[in-house]
Amino acid sequence: MADPVDRRPGKIEVRSYFPTPLAVYETPGAETLNQTLKTVILERERATQGVEHSNLGGWQSDDDFERWSGEAGRRLLDEAVKLADRLTVDRKGAPVKIEWRMNSWANINRRGHANEFHTHPGCYWSGSYYVDDGGTDANPALGGAFEITDPRGVGPAMYAPNLSFALPGCHSMGANELIHPHAGMLLLFPSWLPHAVRPYLGEGLRISVAFNLSL
Repeated sequence: MADPVDRRPGKIEVRSYFPTPLAVYETPGAETLNQTLKTVILERERATQGVEHSNLGGWQSDDDFERWSGEAGRRLLDEAVKLADRLTVDRKGAPVKIEWRMNSWANINRRGHANEFHTHPGCYWSGSYYVDDGGTDANPALGGAFEITDPRGVGPAMYAPNLSFALPGCHSMGANELIHPHAGMLLLFPSWLPHAVRPYLGEGLRISVAFNLSL
């Protein structure tokens, strides 16, 4: 039986349509996991030249992270798949079992390195896991923030950009949001969501693992 509709005069019902999910997951056992992952990724950087895609400087591996990252890499990617399973349902809201196809890669950014805005066509979920935040968690002024832009485009900000709707989450409509990463954080988001990485300004290493999940 459906809930009765409240039609009292003056009643305000705020509905949320077309939301964009972005999951922030704190990975269990991240400190030990990251020690191993950092060693493996730095060894891979020394052994290979890397590739260029969205990265503006820095080093990015081929998208075969799962093949060379050993047990630590498999454990991380298993966590990502389990999270995607929990957050994926059919159109009626029922859980589904999907045999995900994954490609994944490692990233190392040093001072001045960044990633330009991009999406991941041909995939359902994309994500990023932070092995080392390069000190940005303690000092956000060091940059390296994960940046997402409103998937509706600039439309909501083209007229009267100084105004907003009196609703939670609406103040950045037509603009961007920043997520400040820390070691052990795993982000999962729709692959069509435009995202970038702000320039890293620290003297350390900003190390992450990115991945795509498709059918």
